[in-house]
Amino acid sequence: MPNYRRAYIPGGTFFFTVVTYGRRPIFRHQPATKILGDAFRECKQKYPFEINAIVVLPDHLHCLWTLPRGDHDFSKR
Repeated sequence: MPNYRRAYIPGGTFFFTVVTYGRRPIFRHQPATKILGDAFRECKQKYPFEINAIVVLPDHLHCLWTLPRGDHDFSKR
């Protein structure tokens, strides 16, 4: 298992990429992108963060998030 290093910067801005299992192009279909949007909105209500940018491609997505001041736990989201 890799030895990941994480930046714990309160109120920081973080870039990440998420790839679908087996690079299946699930985001090609509108129902999947709606579910993704619903999941982001639900998560933001419980654990606030700002989506500065997002790019959704058929088999992966890229995001740029900023956490609230004093919060460094991006992995909780």
